Order: sequence, then structure tokens, then C-alpha cells
Amino acid sequence: MSRARADEEEYWHSSKFRAFTFDDEDDELSQLKESKRAVNSLRDIVDDDDDDLERVSWSGEPVGSISWSIKETASSSTSSLEGRDSSLQKGSSSYAAFPKQVSSYSLSSLFKGRNKLPSCQSLSDALSDTGVKNYAPELRRPKAEYKDYSSDWSPKDTVRRMQKGKACSLERFRSLQDKLVLLDEAVAGHDGNVITAVLIFLKRTLRREILFRELEVRQVALCHLIHFLKETGEQKLLLDLLRFLDRTEEVALSQYREHLNIQDVEKRREFLKGCIGLPFSAEDTSHIQDHYTLLERQIIIEANDRHLETSGQSEIFRKYPRKASILNMPLVTTLFYSCFYHYTEAEGTFSSPTNLKKTFKIPDKQYVLTALAARAKLRAWDDVDALFTTKNWLGYTKKKAPIGFHRVVEILQRNNAPVQVLQEYVRLVEDVETRLNLATKYKCHDVVIETYRDLKDRIQLTAYKCKVERGSAEEEKINSILNNMQIRWKN
Repeated sequence: MSRARADEEEYWHSSKFRAFTFDDEDDELSQLKESKRAVNSLRDIVDDDDDDLERVSWSGEPVGSISWSIKETASSSTSSLEGRDSSLQKGSSSYAAFPKQVSSYSLSSLFKGRNKLPSCQSLSDALSDTGVKNYAPELRRPKAEYKDYSSDWSPKDTVRRMQKGKACSLERFRSLQDKLVLLDEAVAGHDGNVITAVLIFLKRTLRREILFRELEVRQVALCHLIHFLKETGEQKLLLDLLRFLDRTEEVALSQYREHLNIQDVEKRREFLKGCIGLPFSAEDTSHIQDHYTLLERQIIIEANDRHLETSGQSEIFRKYPRKASILNMPLVTTLFYSCFYHYTEAEGTFSSPTNLKKTFKIPDKQYVLTALAARAKLRAWDDVDALFTTKNWLGYTKKKAPIGFHRVVEILQRNNAPVQVLQEYVRLVEDVETRLNLATKYKCHDVVIETYRDLKDRIQLTAYKCKVERGSAEEEKINSILNNMQIRWKN
């Protein structure tokens, strides 16, 4: 026993690391010495019965934990790189080159992770030895994720993987038969995204004639492709497909939609003129003709009004400057514009509202609604009154509204019409309950009082008396009605 100890002491004193003994016993050297003693004293214990030990790293963390595994991997790569660099620069450097936190290896990992060495192996060799194995548990992905994406998947498996959102190459489907089987499987899967993806692949790898011929008997896939081409704006391919399918009206409509991409007004007008001769249905041909006529009118009105606005010759343009151009506006917007700026013009002019109504066959309800909104915005109450005044064959005048006077009241109220104007049209509402609700809502007191009087409802009239101001003309009117002995009240 004493001889073995003497041999061990002789080894340490004759070791190549003897030159690194410092006189000042600093903390770092003391820790290294204690580690050497721990290595020698625990070697046999760990080798014989390592399972009884609780494996703890120098940082105090249990060996095998996730945080220990991460530090173990990082430390091994860092120490190997630093050891390689230091050996090239300094050869055998001093222990002072080691930073304090350089190693997070546990003692058991030093013994278990390397082959058994002779007792003469030092702790420094153990730390710098590149043969040390890392037995830390690896956090790996499932093996299924490492499969080759270009594997020999069947069409059904390929579609299933695409439905799950996994990467999958379609280039392996080279023959026409394989591509068609793939398309059929995608359609059978009822997944629009997968169907579209397969169609894009077929569009890129097949000739148009073959693609169109095969899609003609696959209506679901055909509808997906037509929708995709419309969304992506591939107009030429879409027209070729529709012509192949002999869908002449759809071809005409697709060509007509191209006018939306034309910004120049004159070019758009000429394009629309050319669309009139396309094979539309009778109804669609009428709409195309109206569109062309409307744009032609708008060009004339815009040029004339721009001149009037610039020269300052028209009072209405000085008082209400235009906020936007009339070009390319819908028919209803054009009618509102004409009712606002050109309401009093004769029917023979292009900008006259009555001319627009007659040319484009605008219904009476639409015309009255638009004209009412335009004239009420200008607070032209006389024009509003004339809009609803009609004469019979005997010369008697009568107010008539094709849209209903309850809608007239709502439009006037939105344009801040005075109470006197509102009351006049609230009185014309035929339904009694609707009339009372509107009169109460918009504080048309005279209408409410007169309605309760006509209904001979003394209780409601008395209750409404509390809602008007004291000493007002409305209160006096209510008192006068309540004191009238000629009225036979129902309650």
C-alpha cells in the first residue's frame, strides 16, 4: 500500500505538468488539485459501481437533464476548438489559460465517456482529449421527418401528404397516365388547394391541347382551372380554353372585362365600341350598348363642365366646386351629378336629368330617389315640392310619391330639412301609426296633435301635453282642442 502510494507521488512529481505549480495558491489551482485527487480516489468506485452514484455536473445540474445536454454539447464543441487554437499558438500553455466556466463536464461523464486509461493519465489530458465521447441524450426529430421527399410516393399518398401540408415533389409523375391519376386522386380528396396545385403542375408540364381535352371530361377540375385563371389574370390562356369548350358568351364576357385595365378614356370608349359586336346574349348586348353610350355622354359633360368651372361662368360651380370627375362613374352617380348641377336644363341637352332618364330608361322610383337626394342637399325645397306635385286632367294638383312619403321624410331629415318642410310631408304618410312615430321622432308637434284630434283620443292628447314646452303655441293648441265641446271623444 505504501509502495503504491510512493509510485503515485513519484508520478505526479515527474509529470510534464510539474512546471505549472505556482507559489501563490490561487483559487483556480486549488480547484484543479482537488479535482485530481477526486479522480484518483473515485476511479475504482465509479468503474465498479457507477449506477449507485448520483451524476451531477460541476455546475450542480443532474447529468442527463435537458439543460445539461445542451451545455454538454456546446462545451465539447467550444473546448475542442479552443484547444486546437491554443495548441497551435502556445503549445503547452499554463493552467491560467483556462477560464473558470470553461468546462461543465461531470466526473461520471469523464469516466464513462472514454476508454479506461492508465492511472498515469492526468486531469488535464482528460479535459483536452478529443477522444472523449459524449453520452448526453440527443433531442432528435422523428425519423419520419427525415424521409426523402422525392421518394416513390403513390398518387394517393402524394395527395394525402399535400392535404397535410407536407412538402412533396410532383416531378416524378412523368407520364400522362400518372399525371391524370394524380389529378383524379386530388379531385377525389375534395381539397381545392390540392386540386389547384396539381392543375398548376399539369398546366406547366402538358401541352394546351392535351390539357384542355382531358379537363373537358373532368368538370370539377375544369371549374377550378377557370376560376384560377380568372383570379390570376391569365386572360390569353382563359380565352383559349373557353374557345376550345365552345363557350362563346363566356369568351365575349372575358374580353369585355379587359376594359377595366384600360385607363385612357378615349381608348376605353373605342374598346367598348368594339365589344358591341361580340357574341353576347340579347340582354347583355343592350348593357354593353348602354355602357358605351354612357361613357360617350360622360366625356361630353366632363369637357363642358371643366370649361365652365375654369372660366367661372356658372354660379353653381363657384358655390359648389366639383370634388371628382364624372368619367367612368356609374349611371346612378351620373344622374345625381346631373340633378345637382344641371337640374333645370332642357331635355334636349346631354347633361339634362330627364334626358338621361329617357335615354337609359331609368325607373321612376330610382329617378325620384336620386333627384330628391340631390335637390335636398342643395336645400332647394321648391324643387322638392315640384318633384311630388302632379296635376290631373281637371287641373287639380296632388302630391304623389312613388317611393312612399315615409322615405321622403327620412331623406329630408338626413339633409337637415326644417321642421315646417318635414311636417308637410309627414302629414302625407297614410299609415296612422307610421305617421305618429315619425312625427314624434322628428318633433313635428302639430302633426301629432292633429292626428290625436282626428282619432278623438283624449287620453293620448292629454299625455302628449306633458311633452311640449309650457306656454308654447303647441300647448295652447292642445288646450283649445281639449276644451272644444263639439268633439266627441272616444275615451
